[in-house]
Amino acid sequence: MNLTTSMLGLTLSHPFVAGASPLGRTLDDVRRLEDAGAAAIVLPSLFEEQITLASEGRIRHKDVADANAVAVLKHFPRTGDYAFAPDEYAAHVARVRAAVHVPVIGSLNGTTSESWLTFSRLVEQAGASAIELNMYEVVADAKISGAAIEHQIIQVTSELKDFLRIPVAIKLSPFFASLGNVVHRLEHAGAAGVVLFNRFYQPDIDIDTLQTTTDARLSTSDELRLRLRWLAILHRRVNLSLIASGGVETAEDGIKAVLAGADAVQIVSAVLRHGPRCFGTLRLGLTAWMERKGFASLDEVRGKLSLRDVADPSAFERAHYLRTLQSWKQGS
Repeated sequence: MNLTTSMLGLTLSHPFVAGASPLGRTLDDVRRLEDAGAAAIVLPSLFEEQITLASEGRIRHKDVADANAVAVLKHFPRTGDYAFAPDEYAAHVARVRAAVHVPVIGSLNGTTSESWLTFSRLVEQAGASAIELNMYEVVADAKISGAAIEHQIIQVTSELKDFLRIPVAIKLSPFFASLGNVVHRLEHAGAAGVVLFNRFYQPDIDIDTLQTTTDARLSTSDELRLRLRWLAILHRRVNLSLIASGGVETAEDGIKAVLAGADAVQIVSAVLRHGPRCFGTLRLGLTAWMERKGFASLDEVRGKLSLRDVADPSAFERAHYLRTLQSWKQGS
């Protein structure tokens, strides 16, 4: 049974990868991930705000010593709240790279095209096999257009590739009017892959205390369908790697992601719930299913249920939308 796959040009023994999580913070936990069977490991993110604070004394263009900026900056984590300081991150990458044999992927989390991107070269020099750029931002300024945000993401990707020789993956949100176009442009800007999708941590409201609250809930299988849709649409329509992230809790979820077109599947919530042993469960479940179905290699499975042979995916999606509504109406 051949479960080998390629992600960002890296050969993996199977498609299940440890996504960025607290388990990437210590060498003991990283070794546990490898021993349990993770095909690659994405380390926790280093954040743009950390780097600009350390190098320039600013967060989001605001001077931390400016009294007028206090109202905004007080909401950001304190320096000691982050997993690693900027000057510690590259050293951690080097230690992890020396400790394991699977690919190690550094993670940068930012939103702008600034001098902090030059830090990526230190991560590369430390031995990272690739870098994942996490483009997380809720754009609350109504004056900023969607086109401007897309341009910024493409520009950051292009500039990052100017610094690096190792592959770059871009972690995206699903909230674009034309996601396929954004992915297509990212490919031309030099991205080796896209991670679908970033999870937005949405605040709630406590009606007793009249305060907003945050709750970083783990993902469940219910979140997978959005990933499946875009994996299926993008498979074979772009040449970069498609990496699923979010909603893969069971082996069945992972199988669905590969059938839709995923080259690799990042696992975080399942690891935090069940421990690193979940990688063995996922791999065994995939192997048993392939044996039952008569598949000899993952290449035979990948994208089998994608829309690669559908001439007009937009029409296909619209037709299924209408059929679903009619089915629901008749059932009610």
